[in-house]
Amino acid sequence: MNGELLWQPTPERAARTAMADFRRFIAERTNQVFGDTAALHRWSVDQPDAFWNAIWDYFDVIGHKGETVLADGTQMPGARFFPEARLNFAENLLARRGQGGEDALVFIAEDKVADRWSWSRLVSEVSRLQQAFAASGVGPGDRVAAYLPNMPIAIAAMLAATSLGAVWCSASPDFGPRGVLDRFGQIEPKLLITVDAYWYAGKKNPLGDRLAEIVAALPSVGKVVVADLCGDAATVAANLPNGTTLEAYIAPFEAGEPTFERLPFDHPVYILFSSGTTGVPKCIVHRAGGVLLQHLKEHALHADVHAGDRLFYFTTLGWMMWNWLASGLATGATLLLYDGSPFHPGPAVLFDYAEKERMTHFGTSAKYIDAVKKAGLTPHQTHDLSRLRAMMSTGSPLVAESFDFVYRSIGPDLHLASISGGTDIVSCFVLGDPTQPVRRGEIQGPGLGLSVEVWTEDGKRAPTGEKGELVCTKPFTAMPLQFWNDPGDVKYRGAYFERFEGVWCHGDFAELTESGGFIIHGRSDATLNPGGVRIGTAEIYAQVEKIPDIMECIAIGQDFDGDVRVVLFVRMRDGAAFTPEIEKRIRQEVRSGASPRHVPARIVPVADIPRTRSGKIVELAVRDIVHGRPVRNQEALANPEALDLFRDIPELAS
Repeated sequence: MNGELLWQPTPERAARTAMADFRRFIAERTNQVFGDTAALHRWSVDQPDAFWNAIWDYFDVIGHKGETVLADGTQMPGARFFPEARLNFAENLLARRGQGGEDALVFIAEDKVADRWSWSRLVSEVSRLQQAFAASGVGPGDRVAAYLPNMPIAIAAMLAATSLGAVWCSASPDFGPRGVLDRFGQIEPKLLITVDAYWYAGKKNPLGDRLAEIVAALPSVGKVVVADLCGDAATVAANLPNGTTLEAYIAPFEAGEPTFERLPFDHPVYILFSSGTTGVPKCIVHRAGGVLLQHLKEHALHADVHAGDRLFYFTTLGWMMWNWLASGLATGATLLLYDGSPFHPGPAVLFDYAEKERMTHFGTSAKYIDAVKKAGLTPHQTHDLSRLRAMMSTGSPLVAESFDFVYRSIGPDLHLASISGGTDIVSCFVLGDPTQPVRRGEIQGPGLGLSVEVWTEDGKRAPTGEKGELVCTKPFTAMPLQFWNDPGDVKYRGAYFERFEGVWCHGDFAELTESGGFIIHGRSDATLNPGGVRIGTAEIYAQVEKIPDIMECIAIGQDFDGDVRVVLFVRMRDGAAFTPEIEKRIRQEVRSGASPRHVPARIVPVADIPRTRSGKIVELAVRDIVHGRPVRNQEALANPEALDLFRDIPELAS
């Protein structure tokens, strides 16, 4: 069955979208009629060379395209898009500067700091940083590392680095020294740009001591540039080897028009780090041309971002959504940046921001939407959100009840796009479509140019409505170039192509719906398997989180008595107690809302639940602790101390 229809664009609204315009563009190029996005998608995966060539032309990509669009197109991995092309990532992100308005960047750090950058200021700062980076010896292929909040200088520094052909990598300042070194230590950056301190939940968090430890362990760093957010940059810089303030660093250079080093399509642009909890993070190298085309497609076509729109995503520099957000510049949109707690100084702070800055696109996580619901907010009634056209959610599956909440309490006429992809592709496999209906609990469809399917364990297409592995069966531009320090691509191939030969599989447990949409049920490697039947954890969470007294929960499979049993841990809302009545209700809700097979064998209250710094709960880490196995890379966790709550739990001994 299809999910309940919750929203549908009017024919007039659908016709104004870039998706509709692109469909008309393709129809003229091919002399074919495409009645809807599904038809366009089929063509895009059947004719990948024609599709990606059209993406380049439709968006007027700056650079030399070359004659060949796709070489070795049957190889996965191994296919090469635009092998003769030369372009610059930053040049294309600045190509539509100022087309839609004066503001390029708007920034607030809770209620402590605010700033606003015009397009001309952004270009000036990029120019001065570019000259300073070049004077520090930064060139093509060198790594520039950022340990920064989500603030304007981060955007400018990324553009300056990539304008030179350097490779950008970043971490959020809430990462501790070990977490930073596990990442930057692998890639040997030439330059580190950072900040004096940052604000979170009204508290100032100095970084001087952390930076001293980090810089001492990064001998490759020849210059440490400290930006000022809290007034202490000079002091912090003075205590670091090769330290300087940002102000002093760029002072010798006059602002002008940046230059742009045009490099091959596959030249590295980003290194992103996996946020798993086993071993040191994977260093995933992304290619400039692939990221550019993929992001242009996602922003303009799937999210309907136009020049002059005001695009927001709640993210940090430790999450790939920051990279995704930054690419919004290429559409001519204004980026709305926020750093700090989304609930400080009050639970409505992001909606205050949305109203004040006339936000058109609100991007966040499923957990945030759930938290807003549990806080009892009704932004549709308390805020003027009349400019808001779209809301996007990722990070974990958006449950059906959260769809209801968005349309009931945030806005009845929103394009709600649940999206899913990941760090591995710095983009999405399945996402929104502003020309098509939104159905309760469903992601609208696959990304154009991506041959996304759901497969059974034996490598066959799963029937509609049955769960299986989300795969991509044909090459696409946003596939990683490589893993850093991975001779012969051994780890790379093992991560994505080991399960099914020549087919991308990264561990999402999914279902194709009758409407052509998708439901993500969680990670397949954290999928529960009682009695040999696979169960997605999201199916349990959707039922349990209906209960008002439960703040959040986490489920694992515990090896027990020759089988696997479902264990559920619940964190209660402040002031609420875990009682036999609550336990009974959990079982009832799960039994009726999911199935009897989903009902946990054990339900255990806990004071906290561990999560990554991007907000994801870490099922695998909890599973390892319960089974007495070590958890490595605990620096990937925002609250590693919470793991101790899951050791030697008496209720799990029998």
